[in-house]
Amino acid sequence: MKIQKYEDYKYVMSDTSFVYLGAKYTYEELIENEDVPFKLRTILERYIMPEISGDTTLEEHFNKMSQDLAFKTYRQLKVKLKINRPDEKKNLFGKVTRRYITETIPVADYVKLSPERKVGIVIQEVVFGKLTLMTFAV
Repeated sequence: MKIQKYEDYKYVMSDTSFVYLGAKYTYEELIENEDVPFKLRTILERYIMPEISGDTTLEEHFNKMSQDLAFKTYRQLKVKLKINRPDEKKNLFGKVTRRYITETIPVADYVKLSPERKVGIVIQEVVFGKLTLMTFAV
């Protein structure tokens, strides 16, 4: 029996519509994790893993992703990324306060961002729709 310890942004959750993966998982860990749906593990193994090393985390991969097969696969699966991005806001007195905004965006929108815009952004989780997983031919 494998005992799992808590680590920030390393989790697998699912509800009736979506599968949520923590962005700090490496691809090897995801493929070995039995909580990840079998079809998703197969997609990762066949379409994503041939292009990158297994010790790459999801967050690292999305930060350096280009218009390659992995991007096309994630776009076809309609993957969304839950991110925290820094934002500065001025109050009435001119004081600037820094805050973080959490939002969920499609993978295509994130990949379009320039490297300068990605600075300070933390990817929390990767969201897969169960319906799109079901319709994806392996």
